[in-house]
Amino acid sequence: MKHILRAFLGTTLILGLAVGVCPRTLFQQTQQERHVAWVQRSLTRMQTVKRGMTRADLLKVFTTEGGLSTGLQRTYVYRECPLFKVDVEFTPVGRPARDLEGRVTLTEDDQDVIRVISKPYLAQTVAD
Repeated sequence: MKHILRAFLGTTLILGLAVGVCPRTLFQQTQQERHVAWVQRSLTRMQTVKRGMTRADLLKVFTTEGGLSTGLQRTYVYRECPLFKVDVEFTPVGRPARDLEGRVTLTEDDQDVIRVISKPYLAQTVAD
């Protein structure tokens, strides 16, 4: 196994030198490719959450973020990286959207239905 790995690395180095690429650049390219692949997989996963799904469905991919929110409107962050975010509005299920005094409810329920979900975006973390 060591011989195969050594031969592969040697061939990669020779090919890289032949085309004028240093070994460090080859490593950076593969690292960059891994980053791009991770972001692509993450975006694909984030985009599985759609209008009409429930809060419980959303919480499999995202988690809550700090900051101002109500029970029917909140920013969520991707579970694997809190810099990826979506803004979500819900329709309540089994309860009114406002209390007797007209205030938006603070109650959240896993059965609430996603009414609006933004495209994923990048932003700094919000801390309360």
